[in-house]
Amino acid sequence: MITNSGSAKWQGGLKDGQGTISTKSGALNELPYGFKARFEGAPGTNPEELIGAAHAACFSMALSAILAEAGVTDVSIATTSKIGLDKDGDGFAVKTAHLSTTISGQGEHATIEEAAHKAEKGCPISKLLNAEISLDVTIV
Repeated sequence: MITNSGSAKWQGGLKDGQGTISTKSGALNELPYGFKARFEGAPGTNPEELIGAAHAACFSMALSAILAEAGVTDVSIATTSKIGLDKDGDGFAVKTAHLSTTISGQGEHATIEEAAHKAEKGCPISKLLNAEISLDVTIV
């Protein structure tokens, strides 16, 4: 089993507090996050943005592997994952993750699209999310 980690520090209350996040690799090192970044568009990051980046990266890697197995070559993939945070009772819940990907490669369009749908369901982050996951595919 491969284990990686991220960590967070938080000080203060929900609305007036602030925090930092870091990753084991050091790619993120005490990056600020907080209520205003999450709900009001202030500078800094937020958990949903980070999940979106992780989901887009995971999907793209999984798709690359599936395309290679299918014989598609000269592959280029650009993916975005929009994570929907919705009111849920007294709190909030991530209820949607929408992938949008543009793929170019040497292969049949049907094969590429089939691979994208396979990666949508099969990438480890998609499996982790307890959310409705959807996908738009553009093949160029």
